[in-house]
Amino acid sequence: MNITYKSIARIFSSTCLAALAFLLASCGGNSADIDANGTSPDGGLSLKQLVIALKANKNPEKMLAEKESLEKYLSEKLARQVKVIIPTSSAAIVESFKNGTLDIGYLSSTDAARNLDDAAASILLIHLKNGNPHYNSIWLSLKDKDYGSIEDLKDKPVAFASHSSTSGFLIPTWDLSERGLVGPQKALTDYFAQTIYGTGYVSAVEKVLNGEVEAAAVSDYVYKGDNKYLSDEQKAKLKIVQEQGPVPSHTICYRLSLSAADRDLIRQTLLGMNEDNPELRDKVFNGELVAVNPEEHLKVTREALEVQKTLKP
Repeated sequence: MNITYKSIARIFSSTCLAALAFLLASCGGNSADIDANGTSPDGGLSLKQLVIALKANKNPEKMLAEKESLEKYLSEKLARQVKVIIPTSSAAIVESFKNGTLDIGYLSSTDAARNLDDAAASILLIHLKNGNPHYNSIWLSLKDKDYGSIEDLKDKPVAFASHSSTSGFLIPTWDLSERGLVGPQKALTDYFAQTIYGTGYVSAVEKVLNGEVEAAAVSDYVYKGDNKYLSDEQKAKLKIVQEQGPVPSHTICYRLSLSAADRDLIRQTLLGMNEDNPELRDKVFNGELVAVNPEEHLKVTREALEVQKTLKP
């Protein structure tokens, strides 16, 4: 093979140019070309990709179908790539909002309050449940049990939906405190024989159905609503022991570093689901989407969080 200095130089030059082009493309980040107002020339998002997190509180197979449907719907509406993730824990969401790796999150009011207090995110929209911005928390047990109130569950093993759940942990714990059953001198583990935490509503109820615990704290619509969470066969084996509330409805939050133009476009696109795809809206977000005052919506949640700080660990 006859290789000259000139051919080597040409190869080296081409390689360097290709590497430089790759480097420049890689440094583009998640932002499309934008103007001084933070908007894209095509009037769309300034983001190349929109990243959304959904609460992991349903059957995993159903959530996967909802994830794919939401990605397809929003990708078409926004003319951008949309990635929907389903984190099993909300612990990393605050940091993800702060470092810009998460744009939108469908969160409980507890997670929303923590993100607002940490100056990481704010509320974009909430969903209405039966026309109201709130719903109730319930304790579920097997139907053949004699339990009639939370007092009957003393010294019994119970499950909470998750550490971060408003209806499946925060409000039930607040109710226990209001009743004087737990407090600064009495922890949850002093009242209950055992406390187990699930990864969502379904996982907590399954612990009741398989006999691992005697009752589980979840949202009322898990049992009273359609079969999005539980089947008719599962519901037939259960009963409500007690209800407590109100629970501020779930929120759709946006990271504070998102541009105003992007935020407004995402809000209008999601609100558009009320008219052109209410079926998908209800599957993913549990009801009609509306704008609210973030501070007013989170008032009860923040009060319950303050009570939580006074309880014995």
